[in-house]
Amino acid sequence: MYRLNDKIKDLKPYDPVGERYRIHLDANESFLPIPAEVLEEVKADLDKLEFNRYPDPLAKEACEAFSGYYGVPVRNVVAGNGSDELITVIFTAFLQKGDAFATLEPDFSMYAFNGFLQEMRHVVIGKKEDFTLDIDRVIETCNNEGVKLLIFSNPCNPTSVVQSREEMRKLIRGVDALVILDEAYMDFGAESLLKEFMDYDNLILLRTCSKAFGMAALRLGFAVANDMLAGALRAVKSPYNVNSVTQKIGAAVLRRKEELQKALAEILNSRNFLLEQIKQIGGEFPNCFTVFGGSTNFVTLVLEEPERLYQYLGEQGISVRFTSGLIRVTCGTEEENREFLQVLLNYLKEKGE
Repeated sequence: MYRLNDKIKDLKPYDPVGERYRIHLDANESFLPIPAEVLEEVKADLDKLEFNRYPDPLAKEACEAFSGYYGVPVRNVVAGNGSDELITVIFTAFLQKGDAFATLEPDFSMYAFNGFLQEMRHVVIGKKEDFTLDIDRVIETCNNEGVKLLIFSNPCNPTSVVQSREEMRKLIRGVDALVILDEAYMDFGAESLLKEFMDYDNLILLRTCSKAFGMAALRLGFAVANDMLAGALRAVKSPYNVNSVTQKIGAAVLRRKEELQKALAEILNSRNFLLEQIKQIGGEFPNCFTVFGGSTNFVTLVLEEPERLYQYLGEQGISVRFTSGLIRVTCGTEEENREFLQVLLNYLKEKGE
């Protein structure tokens, strides 16, 4: 009788939030749909698409649109089936069995998961109490442990804390490892290294279209790196990894810079409103929680019994993310934000009774 190996026999598939929730504030998606005029443009393009042919293996049109939006050379842009695929490809290709990789915890859980599946040695480096990094300690640990790959998000998911460019420069230059800097949320922040990626021989930057650009359903992500690393990524990825529909829609959206900037401003307004209102509630209930936010499209709550709040919100039909002992709340529409805030207020009042 065939049996699964020990590595995968107890794994469970990812279980996304179901339809039982009225309000979804758990996945850090944009609450804004793709503009109707963009969809009309895409529909005309889809009529001409040859569905019987494989997609462009280099996703040239989408990479050119990304290049135009961010002002980086197109030769240094590699498209992926979401950032998740690019992370998997990097772990598979740039590490060998038994190599050490490091994560800065708490962080995005898929980093550690990929290392586990590839049977790598995981070096966990903890953050400070305020979720910032001790840069000198990270450098020392990576070099002492022989870390071959260091991967982390900035701004961080799930803490929402962002590290400065200067700290990132020091870190990248200080380690012997390949650094994978996941800037999935940097459209909401101001500390990107995208304009200076060519200054480093050991840096791969990751970007996504799922957060600020409202294309989570399409699964489109990009890696940006120097010529050597970008060329290696193209060589090791699957030949037809980004489907033609995603390429076409992604390019059409990324070419609409003015519309994207307006949408980004709306998301930032929502995030700022949510953050300020939570802070006001915190003033009414001192010492009940600590809130982090300001550089992502979500806010993070640190509190006692976080799972209790998570369950309470769920009973009211509101989904949030409970991870690493934290409550992460994606900003939504004004109505969604206000409803979440009212339920949070109700919870704190009931808890204090």
